[in-house]
This record gives sequence, structure tokens and C-alpha cells, in this order.
Amino acid sequence: MKKKYPIGIQDFKKIRENDYLYVDKTQKVFDLVTQGNYYFLSRPRRFGKSLLLSTLKYLFKGEKSIFEGLWIEDQWDWQQKHPVIHISFSSIGYKTQGLETALTRKLQGLATEHHITFDEKVYDQQFRELIQKVAKRDGKVVLLIDEYDKPLIDYMDNLEQAEANRSVLKNFYSVLKDSDPFLRFFFITGVSKFSRVSIFSDLNNLNDLTMSHKYDDICGYTQAELTSNFASEITAIGASDSILNNS
Repeated sequence: MKKKYPIGIQDFKKIRENDYLYVDKTQKVFDLVTQGNYYFLSRPRRFGKSLLLSTLKYLFKGEKSIFEGLWIEDQWDWQQKHPVIHISFSSIGYKTQGLETALTRKLQGLATEHHITFDEKVYDQQFRELIQKVAKRDGKVVLLIDEYDKPLIDYMDNLEQAEANRSVLKNFYSVLKDSDPFLRFFFITGVSKFSRVSIFSDLNNLNDLTMSHKYDDICGYTQAELTSNFASEITAIGASDSILNNS
């Protein structure tokens, strides 16, 4: 049977339900979620960060069927489910709406998804309210934030706008310091090191996995994984190159 490659697909459920090739990372994921609670990971774009967060989302939501046949299937307590708040800064429309407006609309969408109504009127307090109300009703929250620094990196040629966005993000993330009682797990990804951006001054308990040898293969492919999962393709490419070089 010909392999289907998940090129450009960042949704774990779509990969599993449509029989795309998936290199099993769930043992690493299990170690991650059972040995800590607050993490940061920096990687270049297209290195599998979004797929990792998607995997975490479906794991905590308890969607056992899409993990069948993977390492974690018999290791996880599928009855223990948690509400998930997932925010990807690559898709909230801050370029056309402005960051504050885009965040407000995203939070409104999350409030609808989780069936709550905001009493607060401003985005940072709505973020706090979202976490607390969901946690009090449904249990401790899993918070996943992808590409946290995109509103900064996209404006590196416009430092005034980058600084304005940094101020908005600092206010947004500041609510997390007092949200610890309501959080089961927090994972944030980006391209830049969070310590250099100065928006997390109130959040000093993030475990930075960026240079961790233990988790250096939690997303993307290692050489060993390429060899074991793509052996036939590598052989075919080698044969093709050999023919071209000898022609």
C-alpha cells in the first residue's frame, strides 16, 4: 500500500483518521505530560510544533480512537479528560484587525465553544475569566498557545507596531501568573526565545525544552526515524540520483 505523507497537515486527528504516515511520538508526549506542567519550546517554522500541540489537545480531550496502535494507547487514563483552550497566533487575523481586536474576537469564539458568557469587557481580563470559569465548571484547563511571538516577528521591519504588539501580549500573558490553581498543563511554542522578548516577566515557571536533549526529537524527524520510516523512498532517490549522475 502506498504511503500517504501528511505534507502541510498540522492536525493530528486528520492525519490519523485519513491514514497518513505518522511517526509515533506519543511515548515522549506521555513523559512530557506526566513529569511536568509548564513548558516552552522554540523551533523554526515547519518543524512540527503545531502538530505536537494538536496531539496534546486530542490526548487531553480523551479521544482514544485516534491513538489506537500507538505507544500511548495502553498507558493513558482515557477516562481522565480535561477542557482544552487552544490559541494559534498564526490564524487569529491580527494583521487585518489589529492584535487587540483579534484577541478579543478569538476569546469570544472560545467562550462560545466552551459555553460561557463574559462579564469582563477587556481582552486580558476576559482571558482570565475564560480560564477560571471553564476550570471551575469542567476541571483544570489545558492551555496550548502556538506561535506566541508571530505578532512580533511579522513586524520586525516596523518597530513601533512590534512594540505595540509586545505591550498587548504582555498584558495578555500577565493573567497566567495567578491562574496556576486553574491549570492542569500549559505549553507554549514560538520561534524566538521567550526570555529575550520580555513579555513573560510575571511567568517564571516555564520549563524551556528548546535545548533539552531528552526532548530534542519530540517533533520533526530524526535520522533514525527517516531511515526506518522512509527507507524505500530514500533508496529510490539514491537510485534516481545515480542514474542522473551516470547519464
